[in-house]
Amino acid sequence: MQNAVLVDSGPLIALFDRSDAYHRKIKSFIQDFPYRLVSTLAVLTEVTHMLDFSVNAQIDFLEWVMRGGLCLQTIEQADMAGLIGLIRKYKDLPCDFADASLVLAAEKTGIRSIISIDSDFYIYRLPGKALIQNLFSS
Repeated sequence: MQNAVLVDSGPLIALFDRSDAYHRKIKSFIQDFPYRLVSTLAVLTEVTHMLDFSVNAQIDFLEWVMRGGLCLQTIEQADMAGLIGLIRKYKDLPCDFADASLVLAAEKTGIRSIISIDSDFYIYRLPGKALIQNLFSS
């Protein structure tokens, strides 16, 4: 996907939670960002769970996704072996399902950059030891 970047749950939570310490910075970053945001259903699940303090925040987030604020990369049943492999490989971090789905999405799409507030993406590697570059510096 050209002009696309992966996005982790942390920045999305911050974008829709005004009390989050990263809210202003991530809102400004995404508003000025010229790329299409791509994520996975696992990340959406994590975001809505973390926004459970407000049904309105959850709905605002899902409506934003519906309007095209975020493109979804599908994870298929055939991808489970790859996800399990990633979770095993990075079990000491640990690598959760959402993070593994983003690494897999990077492998499937060729997208080599991400927006994340977590340091884990400085550790995860793609085949050939390629790094997924984090474009957001917290």
